[in-house]
Amino acid sequence: MTDIKGPAIFLAQFAGDESPFDTLENMATWAASLGYKGIQVPTGALFDLEKAADSQQYCDEIKAMCENAGVAITELSTHLQGQLVAVHPAYDELFDGFAPASLRGNPAARTEWAVNQLKCAAKASQRLGLRSHATFSGALMWHLMYPWPQRPPGLVEEGFKELAARWRPILDAFDEAGVDVCYELHPGEDLHDGASFERFLDAVDQHPRANILFDPSHFVLQQLDYLAFIDRYHSRIKAFHVKDAEFNPDGRSGIYGGYQDWVDRPGRFRSLGDGQIDFNAIFSKLTQYGFDGWAVLEWECCLKDSAQGAAEGAPFIAQHLITRADKAFDDFAGNSSSSERNRRILGLTD
Repeated sequence: MTDIKGPAIFLAQFAGDESPFDTLENMATWAASLGYKGIQVPTGALFDLEKAADSQQYCDEIKAMCENAGVAITELSTHLQGQLVAVHPAYDELFDGFAPASLRGNPAARTEWAVNQLKCAAKASQRLGLRSHATFSGALMWHLMYPWPQRPPGLVEEGFKELAARWRPILDAFDEAGVDVCYELHPGEDLHDGASFERFLDAVDQHPRANILFDPSHFVLQQLDYLAFIDRYHSRIKAFHVKDAEFNPDGRSGIYGGYQDWVDRPGRFRSLGDGQIDFNAIFSKLTQYGFDGWAVLEWECCLKDSAQGAAEGAPFIAQHLITRADKAFDDFAGNSSSSERNRRILGLTD
């Protein structure tokens, strides 16, 4: 029997220039002080992927530093680099800021850098003893999400073929490292729901390292059944973001949001417990299916301050963790059995 681990917290939304958010060591200490046992680490300023890929000593030092602060590293994250693996030209200007300044305005060099970053993340994860890695798929086809104008036959198939070609070498690198790639299925990404994930799996020949970071908040905003999603895809769920959301459509705006700011949109991310997500059911289903990864808070809320959200997150996750039963509740009434006895009970005689 296995248990979900936690509580943990994704550091990306908290990192900044001022203490305690300016270094990984300070953030590890801060997270532990709030009751978190794990941290999901965004790579870049807080963690040097290229150095980690080349140096076991660097990884050992980072791992020991976090453990001394009182937390474990749950996964590394390359959400920004994963986005840059596949960018449609219409989004070049918007996503250029995700790359080093020297690569901006050069999409080919930017993509080459992003692919190398992912390959470094595979090796770094292996050196840290991690099993899963969090990322985005990028998007060549998001501008085609709504089928108007009518899509030419074969267009989507060609898009998934190209996406798979870009990711296949990365997935192979992660396979060699023994680490799962966990795509956060997210609006704005080519992989944003079950149907798009299945098409990608087909394009990469059901690659064993192509897996899912389950975040129910993105499914609320799409009006997708996040509990049925677990039933359908649990074998591919290898990472878990605990993030709340709500969807309150009216006669003026719905799923698409009318270009409004987050606070005015019908679909909004909320702090844990302030939205509509049934986390009791989610933790139960994940436990039922044997998920033994980390429950990681990703804080994003259009109303509540981040400090309050982080402080409330650890106890919220902790109270949802389930210790898996090691015996059936009615074992006390059990009787010994044998094939012969079972046949007699069934009224079967030789």
